Amino acid sequence: MASGCPKGWQLVKLGDLGEVNRGRSRHRPRYAEHLYGGPYPFVQTGDIRESGGRITSYKQTYSESGLAQSRMWPSGTMCITIAANIAETAILTFPACFPDSIVGFVADESKCEVRFVEYMFRFLKRRIQHEASGSVQDNINLGTLDRLWFPLPPLTEQRIIVHILGTLDDKIELNRRMNATLEGMARTIFKSWFVDFDPVGAKAAELCDEGILEIGDGYRAKNSEFGAEGLPFARAGNLNSGFDLEGADRLCLASVAKAASKISQHGDVAFTSKGTVGRIARVDESAPQFVYAPQVCFWRSKNRTKLHPAVLYCWMSSDDFAGQVRSFSGQTDMAPYISLSDQRRILVPRFPESQIELGDRIDILVNRKALCVRESRSLATVRDALLPRLLSGKLSLVKETRFHGNTALIRKKSTAVK
Repeated sequence: MASGCPKGWQLVKLGDLGEVNRGRSRHRPRYAEHLYGGPYPFVQTGDIRESGGRITSYKQTYSESGLAQSRMWPSGTMCITIAANIAETAILTFPACFPDSIVGFVADESKCEVRFVEYMFRFLKRRIQHEASGSVQDNINLGTLDRLWFPLPPLTEQRIIVHILGTLDDKIELNRRMNATLEGMARTIFKSWFVDFDPVGAKAAELCDEGILEIGDGYRAKNSEFGAEGLPFARAGNLNSGFDLEGADRLCLASVAKAASKISQHGDVAFTSKGTVGRIARVDESAPQFVYAPQVCFWRSKNRTKLHPAVLYCWMSSDDFAGQVRSFSGQTDMAPYISLSDQRRILVPRFPESQIELGDRIDILVNRKALCVRESRSLATVRDALLPRLLSGKLSLVKETRFHGNTALIRKKSTAVK
């Protein structure tokens, strides 16, 4: 490796490899509503942040007027956020427009694999974000990207790296789609059953008094109560399609004993009570125990025959529950919140005995989803460990591939470069 560039690689700029330009959008939705609501996908910075590297969905669209003042970027364009969420990257899987807070890169396929470049930008993310820090509002621009040099291997080696990392990402994406299907099936089953009876509502407080339901909030820990051993301390940020406890602080064993009533149990449904109020997560049967932190409340079925945990989860994921939470939400320090006392004012249906069988059916789907989530996290850990080694040239790969029909005959040799 010479001058920071692995042997056989070359230092390049993004502009050397294809077109680099900012998106176009002269107006914001609140100022020009006529630009929106048509058939043309309009991708925003939040869509990129949530995409996992491949943009497969969007929340906004352009009309004919919107398209006229923007630009339709082709499928395969790499998107880079330059404001709000700095240096997030993802590749379009369909043609779309995007605003000037996003830079588009259209690769010259004779020089590079666009997915390799996207992986390289994941590798360079912190370096790019450092360039943005210090200003009144963190952001970067085309000049920032033009000053960025990075190493590029030959096209054959780019394809090898994309194959390795892409195989992991493909499985993660497949799991994401499977999860969406499983979640949809669970909600469909619940809704189809739910409309067959006229639910009689009871305040959550009444169900608590009857021993059917428990409502709790998180443990207010002091800085001195954390240590290397103990249980994970689950904050609002750990609610992510379940509980993602990777890197969570640990509450020391002595404090765990004091927080016994705030320790998770299988079947709990937790949701954020401040900030982004009402974000839901369920504690599945194989999840490790953890301690709830402030701003995370939990609802717990204490009587399975009266309120199946899976039925509780589906109902708390419904528009009915979300609407009641919004109606009781107040403001504190400019952040929305809902108190425990207000949660006890929420009306919960009194479900018939048939809810036990329904809950057991839903449990199968929800637990399968949880397995997919954990598998994806394990795959992401492997990918994130491989990515810096592959993108820095510390792990060298030689691969010869011959294609015959749909069969690829692959010879691989991997050696560590010191």
